[in-house]
Amino acid sequence: MKHSTFRAADDLVLTRMGYGAMQLAGPMAWGPPKDRDAAIAVLREVVALGLTHIDTSDYYGPHTVNNLIREALYPYPDELHIVTKVGARRDPDKSWPAALSRTELISAVHDNLEHLNLPVLDLVNLRMTGSATDIVEPFTVLAELQQEGLIRHLGLSNINAEQLEAARAIAPVRTVQNFYNVAVRNDDALVDLCARERIAFVPFFPLGGFQPLQSDVLRTVADELGHTPRQVALAWLLHRSPTTLLIPGTSSLAHLRENVDAATIDLPAEALAQLNTSATSPV
Repeated sequence: MKHSTFRAADDLVLTRMGYGAMQLAGPMAWGPPKDRDAAIAVLREVVALGLTHIDTSDYYGPHTVNNLIREALYPYPDELHIVTKVGARRDPDKSWPAALSRTELISAVHDNLEHLNLPVLDLVNLRMTGSATDIVEPFTVLAELQQEGLIRHLGLSNINAEQLEAARAIAPVRTVQNFYNVAVRNDDALVDLCARERIAFVPFFPLGGFQPLQSDVLRTVADELGHTPRQVALAWLLHRSPTTLLIPGTSSLAHLRENVDAATIDLPAEALAQLNTSATSPV
């Protein structure tokens, strides 16, 4: 399958349909996978299907998912880009506390390098976690690591427009990862800003936050088009903006292929109008 791509930088061409690896760990992204062989098979199928964008983090597991990626795919294909994130850690109670100090960020970058067995990370997203709002100090740390040659490109996660502006004054921002889907659309303005600035917008939880009525709308459109509700929700995101990239996660080969097929769906104007009525905030 020939995939649509987005050039985030001269050396960072990503398929608009990618893969999020978080679900390869155990429940709540903690511990080993239920079926290690199946997890390895999913990762290898991601590459076989031609996807060039895998999203991960060393705090998934922790360490579990990056170790699986290395086991399944190393040595990595030249066209594959493994995107990771820092800014949180995992505690024994499975919580996700912020880890935004200089020491924690440097350690996290080195942990990702070690467990993925890479000399340099293609792209690192700074995830702003909890009540943290000051992005300048942590993003400056990552920019310094970029200057040292440990990171090629930088992105942001869980941020607002003001934080994006502050970060861009320090170093180029290639991606923004935020909670956004056809039902939860508080970031409509940020999606449009990223499109204008040619920054990739990567929504997480593409099916999260739906209420029953919204699910009914999605199901109705899906039935009319002969696709699954999940496929239609993913297709809507790709239609929403030319710089939208998707990283739906799954530990199932069947669901992976279903997600990839969503990239081929052409939503007619009538379907788009129906789906837009399911938003909690207007375009």
